[in-house]
Amino acid sequence: MVRPKEQMAEPTIHDGASAWRIARDSRVLDVNSSYSYLLWCRDFSGTSVVARDESGEAVAFVTGYIRPDAPGSLVIWQIAVDDRRRGRGLAGAMLDHLTARLRSRGVLRQLETTISADNDASQRLFLSFAARHGASVERELLFPAGLFPDAHESEHLYRIGPLAQPPASSNETEFSDARRTRSVS
Repeated sequence: MVRPKEQMAEPTIHDGASAWRIARDSRVLDVNSSYSYLLWCRDFSGTSVVARDESGEAVAFVTGYIRPDAPGSLVIWQIAVDDRRRGRGLAGAMLDHLTARLRSRGVLRQLETTISADNDASQRLFLSFAARHGASVERELLFPAGLFPDAHESEHLYRIGPLAQPPASSNETEFSDARRTRSVS
């Protein structure tokens, strides 16, 4: 698919508000407080990624962290893409970008995420990611619905790995890695 060239980068605190809006507007994610997205973009920027449009505005994000008790395991917390950019492979491209960055730093062997049984889009995204990276997928119930204090479906853990070398770039899409630093006054 043809689309404008998005810039992939580590998020900064200035991306927190955009990430919150993208999550809220998705109408499917569990939306965290706006404060938590600011913290996430500050404290977990090295294990997360944003995609920015031509004007530099964040239009998609992936938040993740390395499990403290399982070094080498990246947990993907949330993935969200702005409505106008969905269905074009951006979520998969962000996952590829993020995992390539972490593999180049020697801190990644496998990926973990949780997905509810009715979330077909996320299941397709992560199974496709596993296939591109030559990785196996283990699936198990992690959080039964009864553990949640509200109406929430059970969450299944998807463990993807070990990860092979990153796939070659596709001719269809071009992404660039942009590091952007801003000073906080």
